[in-house]
Amino acid sequence: MPGLVQQHLHMLPIVLACMFAYILVPFFFVNDCLDRDYRSSSQGVHGSGQSLSEAPEPFSINGIPVRRISYDWSTALRFFPVDSYASPPSGPPRVFPRVQFHFLDDKATAKARKVNTKRRNAVFSVFKRDWALYRRYAWMQDELKPIAGKPQNPFGGWAATAIDSLDSLWIVGLKSEFNEAVQAVAQIDWARTRSISLNLFETTIRHLGGLLSAHQLSGDPVLLAKAVELGDMLYMAFDTPNHIPAFWLTFAMARQGRQVAGGREPSAAIGTLSMEFSELSRLTGDDKYYDAIDRIRLFFKRTQSQSLLPGMWPLLIDFQNERVGNAIFTLGGGADSLYEYLPKMDLLLAGRDDSWREMALKSLDTALSNLVFRPMTIDQADVLFSGRVTVDKDGVPQIRHQSEHLTCFVGGMFLLSGQIYNQTNYLSVGERLARGCAWAYAQFSTGIMPEVFELLACPRNESYAPDFAACEFKPPTSHPSNSDSSTTTLPNGFSQINDARYIMRPEAIESIFYAYRITGKEEYRDMAWAMWKAIEKATRSRFGHSGIANVHVKKGDKLAYLDSMESVWFAETMKYFYLIFDHPEVMSLDDYVFNTEAHAFPRPAPAPAS
Repeated sequence: MPGLVQQHLHMLPIVLACMFAYILVPFFFVNDCLDRDYRSSSQGVHGSGQSLSEAPEPFSINGIPVRRISYDWSTALRFFPVDSYASPPSGPPRVFPRVQFHFLDDKATAKARKVNTKRRNAVFSVFKRDWALYRRYAWMQDELKPIAGKPQNPFGGWAATAIDSLDSLWIVGLKSEFNEAVQAVAQIDWARTRSISLNLFETTIRHLGGLLSAHQLSGDPVLLAKAVELGDMLYMAFDTPNHIPAFWLTFAMARQGRQVAGGREPSAAIGTLSMEFSELSRLTGDDKYYDAIDRIRLFFKRTQSQSLLPGMWPLLIDFQNERVGNAIFTLGGGADSLYEYLPKMDLLLAGRDDSWREMALKSLDTALSNLVFRPMTIDQADVLFSGRVTVDKDGVPQIRHQSEHLTCFVGGMFLLSGQIYNQTNYLSVGERLARGCAWAYAQFSTGIMPEVFELLACPRNESYAPDFAACEFKPPTSHPSNSDSSTTTLPNGFSQINDARYIMRPEAIESIFYAYRITGKEEYRDMAWAMWKAIEKATRSRFGHSGIANVHVKKGDKLAYLDSMESVWFAETMKYFYLIFDHPEVMSLDDYVFNTEAHAFPRPAPAPAS
């Protein structure tokens, strides 16, 4: 490494010139400035020697003009090459039980369908309005600011909303808008960005997942071509000594062979790449993408029983030294989708690799025993939540009854796992977890739950386990000093509001969607409608729908807006609301498995047993 640094000391004036240009010229060819000289001085480091300044030859697919990436990452030199690639598992598939409820076309169903068609159309109307606003005011930018009516680019400037929304456009039937978006996406050059790095997790689930899903729904080959370009860039993140990527792919470090796995990374950041890279391998026939995530699978399989809470992995992991010694465990932000992907990968691979099922069952059992709790409420509501555990110095797990909107996906995870693994206790727990978040929505004047909060909890004793029995309500004598209870009365069962925002998140409706599709109970659609009406009313703004600063306000008080409409609003939140009111066989869970950004991948398994 010192030799490599010394070899390029002559570049110092160019680096300084690039920094000066970055300050004075807010445009995204700054990286090109550095790149051109670095390529000419050290062509071997970069592979092909192609310069960003050279315009690649344009081409077309099915008559659609396509812009090639101006830095072909597939030709870049690998500093830590892989000797051989693991292939996706083969052999006979495992036959899973049917996931969805057997819906009947009887009179009651017909009546409910009429009501829910109106509800679906209401969601569609909002989707179409907000898409038109994005199209007018922020086209091909990452996001539209729904208060200011201006674009912003927090995800590299690669049109996050357009790509994240592709499969949603297809599903809701906006085919003309879909085709227009495909033609625009075909012109994206992944090598052109203001950023010096990318978030591997976000770019994988939003951009790569969005392209792969939309390609498979529509059959459009343009989307697969762009997915391969992006996949090759993301694949470069695995070029580390142990082939585990860092949270951020920093372009200069990748080109110079200086990447290492992170020493303190969120477990989900690395554990939520498997579905997308597996699909890319399946669609291209190139094993390298699957091999990359299979190495991560082996790490998680090896370390699952080595943590301080065996069966789960800690929130933060030392991937560089491959250690799992952190003491905090949660199903919330930073860890969530690691667990979500375990049963979903089992489905996506048709059960051909038992390790996904084994890891899923171990982690769910551990979470059920240690993290899931019943809140103490005035009305003894039969609902559950997932908390946060810290293992103390004596090795004893200590639960904190803090939950968050991100954790609301857990109900759907337990329901799906209960169905495919014939675990009836998972099904019961999954319903109560899903109901918990719907219940939390209803406790606030806005009809929306906050981002992070703490609950009063029933004590864990012999009468409590294993069914999470109800307990007598005993209100606290005081509230934490940082609680907002000094200005407003806390709702039933709540002890603290840690973060009162709502930022257009989908996890609550996601679990309600799974609850309806798996149990067939119409009451879940009624819950969803109440949630939709509350969200749509509270977040509507001139240029779309905006996150709000505080869901815990007095009725009638003016709401403060955050001026943010993330792509998840189109990709996830409105998609799940639309689908729960649509015919239940549309995007059936027996035909598709959704990634953590609600992008649908076809299940390869044969028709499930009845």
